[in-house]
Amino acid sequence: MNKKGHVMNAVLLSIGLGYVLEPAGTEATFVKIVEVGLPVTLGALFPDVDTEFGKHRKTLHNLPVLALFVAFPMVFDGNLQYVWIGVLTHYVLDVMGSKRGIALFYPYSKEFGLPIGVAVKSEHSDLMTVVITGFELAVCYLVVHQIPWATLEFGQGIQGIGLAVLGV
Repeated sequence: MNKKGHVMNAVLLSIGLGYVLEPAGTEATFVKIVEVGLPVTLGALFPDVDTEFGKHRKTLHNLPVLALFVAFPMVFDGNLQYVWIGVLTHYVLDVMGSKRGIALFYPYSKEFGLPIGVAVKSEHSDLMTVVITGFELAVCYLVVHQIPWATLEFGQGIQGIGLAVLGV
């Protein structure tokens, strides 16, 4: 994907995340959009800094760099806790949306991608960006709202089985 696609992804993702995290549609939702928007956009643009140095889609497009951004808010406080989301979604967009893929395990230079991607300059790249952003938001929704409940219900089921075995 190109810079325009990454910016579009970050903006749409920020709006969607605002509603996922604060679904009421009130002032709190719009505050959350702004709170999430800047760090997500910065994170979405950061990996392409490697166009100025290093090897593009290798030097800053890999799992060790993502790990640094995930660890950053654990070490430093502030709203930069959302930067890693921008970095991760940049990777997802490059892996799913483009033909080339990225070198996830750099310095091992093999690039990983999916066969569904389009050329960066394709007339379909904007549509691909919107579709992938929708996919990312669906995953975020599941992680925030569904998986915790499913885990809780699963845990209660296991606890119930354990109590039944104990005869309680």
